[in-house]
Amino acid sequence: MTDKQIEQIKKLNIPEEKILWNEPMFKYTSFKIGGPADCLIKIDNIDELKSILKMCKENNIEMTVIGNGSNILVSDNGIDGIVLLIKTDKMEISANEDNTVKVVLDAGAKIGKVAQKLLQESISGFEELSGIPGTIGGAVKMNAGAHGKEMRDITKSVICIDYNGNIKKLKNNEIEFKYRSSIFKKKKCIITQVVLELQKGNKDEIRKKMMDYLQYRKEHQPIEYPSAGSTFKRGNDFITAKLIDEAGLKGYTIGGAMVSEKHSGFIINKGNATSNDVMQLIEYIKKKIMEKFDKEIELEIEIIGRNERKK
Repeated sequence: MTDKQIEQIKKLNIPEEKILWNEPMFKYTSFKIGGPADCLIKIDNIDELKSILKMCKENNIEMTVIGNGSNILVSDNGIDGIVLLIKTDKMEISANEDNTVKVVLDAGAKIGKVAQKLLQESISGFEELSGIPGTIGGAVKMNAGAHGKEMRDITKSVICIDYNGNIKKLKNNEIEFKYRSSIFKKKKCIITQVVLELQKGNKDEIRKKMMDYLQYRKEHQPIEYPSAGSTFKRGNDFITAKLIDEAGLKGYTIGGAMVSEKHSGFIINKGNATSNDVMQLIEYIKKKIMEKFDKEIELEIEIIGRNERKK
């Protein structure tokens, strides 16, 4: 980042304490991995976002947007330009006459916090997703899912802002939801608000479902270790974790990165893992699965930062 670009960032009408320089990204990812971002800015309102977008465009500054950092692997070399940490988390609930419920959420709202509020209000339809460790914006972007339900099943519309500052509203059928993907994976547009359509339910039944899903997660996923969640996507005709298991790779380790012994679909940070450790392990797994099963597997996590490209 040039001195001129740094000066332009300092001129933003944003409190100094929300702008962090040379900030280690391992502090902001569930993997606990990542080198420094040139600049990290915590934003909690749309006006700040608009001013940053305008300044980045005028000064040719690269920008990366993250929420809870739960589905990303950041390069050991860090990230060029500005990292925007979305902290907006407002939530509004209104009932419709047909027993459905409209829930309006800021993109930075954390899924766990949303799930607890919906439980308090006896609102059903979100239980399956309640254990996902991310934000609503990130969940929509990747069409996150669990226990047979995905974000596309409950998302009514999304408001986003493109890199030119234009605000757009997209209905469900315009978001191009696919398995672990949406239009936002390719479109340069930042999700700012999500509208869900849920329904009234029984609080005791909702609580029981959430507890059951939480117990399942504890028993079947390595939540005791840092990770970015499920590392690989399912294949069209195969379950990737099953192939990794059958290839004898469960527990395979490179540096501090290891294929989870609890769930082969997860790569975990066993202790002081680097991004390079994880990348080497990913490539090794992909190579072995191709050799043994003639299957090409794809990443579910997103790789960002200097000298890193999506695989």
